[in-house]
Amino acid sequence: MGDTRFVTILGTRPEIIKLSPIIRKFGDDNVPNAVIHTGQHYSENLDAVFFEQLDLPPPEYNLDVGSGSHGRQTAEMLARIEDVLADERPDAVLVQGDTNSVLAGALASAKLDVELAHVEAGLRSFDRRMPEEVNRVLTDHAADYLFAPTEQSKEYLRAEGISDDRIFVTGNTIVDAVEQHRKLAAQRSTVLDEHDLIPGEFCLMTAHRASNVDDPGRFACILDGVASFAEETDSDIVYPLHPRAESMLAAHDLPVPDVIRVIEPQDFLDFLRLESASALVFTDSGGVQEEACILNTPCVTMRTATERPETLEVNANVLVGTDPDRIRTAGEQMLSATRDWPNPFGNGTAAERIVDALLNGDDPSDGRSGGTRP
Repeated sequence: MGDTRFVTILGTRPEIIKLSPIIRKFGDDNVPNAVIHTGQHYSENLDAVFFEQLDLPPPEYNLDVGSGSHGRQTAEMLARIEDVLADERPDAVLVQGDTNSVLAGALASAKLDVELAHVEAGLRSFDRRMPEEVNRVLTDHAADYLFAPTEQSKEYLRAEGISDDRIFVTGNTIVDAVEQHRKLAAQRSTVLDEHDLIPGEFCLMTAHRASNVDDPGRFACILDGVASFAEETDSDIVYPLHPRAESMLAAHDLPVPDVIRVIEPQDFLDFLRLESASALVFTDSGGVQEEACILNTPCVTMRTATERPETLEVNANVLVGTDPDRIRTAGEQMLSATRDWPNPFGNGTAAERIVDALLNGDDPSDGRSGGTRP
């Protein structure tokens, strides 16, 4: 290991969850690692609970960037991350996924000539209208270590001209996180009792993606489609309301149909318990698509494209867009789906493989111009 030191950048709760197995592995192996929390989702109390629940030390740096337009938010994070990296002088920086925090970390690393490791590399929706798609593509092409969760992700990277010696197929760290916390959630979570829910007798809904909830027409269609499904199937729908979605409901004066039960946002263990116990999940979240697939819970994705095609290939998920009739019909079909598909995201050893590659793998910058290790 020598004096190798890492900086891990995160800014949203999904990033905390997916990076937690790696951060924990660094700690178990006594590998120096400083965590920068950008504060992209600006929910300090909820995030503090996440770190505590996942048995993670508090971040060394809290940037408290908060909300703003994509450009302003990314620019502010870039400047602040650059200051930290200049002080820390790490051997490599880790980012995960496709948020503005990821892009800011990638750009700061590139400008300072610090090696970049991208966890969950190679995901593609092929929809450049999605800010997340732009973020993940740019980050992949700036990265020195690309940790692809599946062989399909690797093939997408190779098709874009990225060399094999930079790509490591590791599985997805969400499998590690789900397996590490699934039993804990069943033991500790009281969310089902609190809301009088019986396993297998309710459906879960999430909707928070800007392209959906910021558009009152699309948001209304989602609510109408899920409500229509609930009425047709006599299903109980539970909707943990994301702060962004809540503000958009108020701004657009959109009513939530009575058949959809709105509850407060959930921490990771409680949400994991809801996903595991639900009969069906309606979502526009990439992470929820993965988690539902791993938990063998059928999923209806209210988007027209997904960067998780593996969930479609094993018949764990279906894409429906925001048309109310398609949402209702797909929900009825998936409600009776066979829940025995294989998990396409690995065997729960992704964090171990990633840390091993960073500490012991071949230097992916060998033989390339630039990008030498500090």
